[in-house]
Amino acid sequence: MAFHDQKFVSFAAIVILIAATAAAGQRVAMISPEKADLTERFAAKIESALEARFRVLDRSMAESAFRSAEIPEPFNMSSEEGVRLGSVIGCDVFVVLRAAVQRRESLERPAYFEAFAVSYVIDARSGEMIAWDLMSREAPVGEQAATRLISDAAETAAAISSAIEQRSTRISQMPRGDLESVPGPGSRAAAGLTTPIPYKRIKPEYTSTAYLYGIKGTVDIEVQIDADGSVAGTRILRWVGFGLERSVEDAVRSMNWRPAMRNGKPLPMRILLRYNFTKIEKDEAP
Repeated sequence: MAFHDQKFVSFAAIVILIAATAAAGQRVAMISPEKADLTERFAAKIESALEARFRVLDRSMAESAFRSAEIPEPFNMSSEEGVRLGSVIGCDVFVVLRAAVQRRESLERPAYFEAFAVSYVIDARSGEMIAWDLMSREAPVGEQAATRLISDAAETAAAISSAIEQRSTRISQMPRGDLESVPGPGSRAAAGLTTPIPYKRIKPEYTSTAYLYGIKGTVDIEVQIDADGSVAGTRILRWVGFGLERSVEDAVRSMNWRPAMRNGKPLPMRILLRYNFTKIEKDEAP
């Protein structure tokens, strides 16, 4: 091996070592808002797997901090609530878990049981959801489905580990700059201003995964509309999972926008959009 190749290998090894050390130093908290037996068993398996890579905080203390923070909708949290909760816990990342067993049936197959686990990985500094994962296992009997779910928990742990290790690249990147946001009605800044508006509104899709699990929740998205009407960046400020954040972002980016105008001159502006989702049965749809 040439000398410069040896130096390259040594440098690469140092980079890997530094990255591994940084990952190991990250403080991770596990939160299970619903005190169901399956959730607790699944959380314990995830916690055990994560301890090999990260500094996992004591779960009883983390959940005590969670209760003191009084987050009303832990599975539909805002980034502001995420930052507050992360500060109270004293962590870099926290994981919100829920697991349950439900009976399912359809015309295509006889009744069966599904055990599923949902995990949300939240960056405590930004409050943003950096990953969402759904694991599902089926069996003729509920306890069999639960056992299969628990035995395969390592898959979820691996997905959570990957998200934590790559969290700096998963956080939304809004363009830098002190851009104007929509001012309050009647304020001095609102004089002569028209805010960005799409030429045609597009409704985000209620995903099939959300429909399957009967998800109800709200997605808030911050959008930067440039002076030419293009979408320069987006950031999810309230999340619910089940693919609904991606659905909202796709809808926002597919719309043609009229930029903000002040006294006839276009200008870039950030706006906040809110989308509420709920399951509507097919025979109830208009």
